Amino acid sequence: MTMSMKDEILKRILAANGEAVSGQELADSLGVSRTAVWKHMQTLQEEGYTFETIKKKGYVLTGVPNSLSPTQIELFLKTEHFGREIHYFDVVDSTQTIAHKLAQEGAPHGTVIIGEEQTAGRGRMARPWESVHGSGIWMTVIVRPDVTPQQASSFTLVVAVAVTMAIKTLYQDIEPAIKWPNDLLINGKKCTGILTEMQAEADLVQALLVGIGINANQEAADFSPDIADIATSLRLEAGEEINRAALVALILQYLEQFTELYIEEGFASIKTLWEQLSCTIGQRIEVTTIRERFEGIASGITDDGVLQLTQDDGLVRTIYAGDIKIL
Repeated sequence: MTMSMKDEILKRILAANGEAVSGQELADSLGVSRTAVWKHMQTLQEEGYTFETIKKKGYVLTGVPNSLSPTQIELFLKTEHFGREIHYFDVVDSTQTIAHKLAQEGAPHGTVIIGEEQTAGRGRMARPWESVHGSGIWMTVIVRPDVTPQQASSFTLVVAVAVTMAIKTLYQDIEPAIKWPNDLLINGKKCTGILTEMQAEADLVQALLVGIGINANQEAADFSPDIADIATSLRLEAGEEINRAALVALILQYLEQFTELYIEEGFASIKTLWEQLSCTIGQRIEVTTIRERFEGIASGITDDGVLQLTQDDGLVRTIYAGDIKIL
């Protein structure tokens, strides 16, 4: 990851763990003037970092904003590929749109596009996604697995497992559950949506563009009236502020781990864990497709991630796509 001078200065101050960092030593080691260091410090203060200046010692970090900047994420990152290249935006129309362009230009496996706010965020079937500034996690990960387009159809379920495991690891009082195929619910309310799009040839996936939207630090008043009854945030459920950078880093760690397993062994190796984390299996559900609406018991998923529904007459139907409602 190529760092700007400002981010390099921030990285060194963060690494000092509360000890004073000399402005002159920063200038000398980075090959810039003392004035240049001061200007970067001013910019960091404008971004929400706070410092105490101690005479003859230097800068002491006293406050850190809850930011998704690459420097903040890197503090927690333990991956080999995922998140090692991050494109960060304060405001962006859609991380998914930028990911499409970067993937076509050859962006490497594990590249992350992340924003503090999306003005045109979208979910499945082009539905709008509310993206309040500085409160959620709105990102897209470019994944380049060596699989066929047919095999890639179950990858959204792999992503759901990774995100669920990251949330459960950091916030053990929260019990997120996966609603097939691409939502995470907490106490029946949606907190996360996943959108996977593909760039592919007839028999080869060029890139999977994994869009992940997480309601992290929203308060109840942040949700518009039309979704207030069906949406929640991790903060509302955990009763504490969510460290978004730490959560992003852990999601990337789990996503890298499960992606490697998925490439080597297929979705079948992750299927049992998905079923354990799901709130869909065993429930009576209503399925709405483009052509029809029907209901029955969600009896399981196949090794390819296809939902199986058992109707009241005993007929088992396979659901490749559609909206489901848990009854």
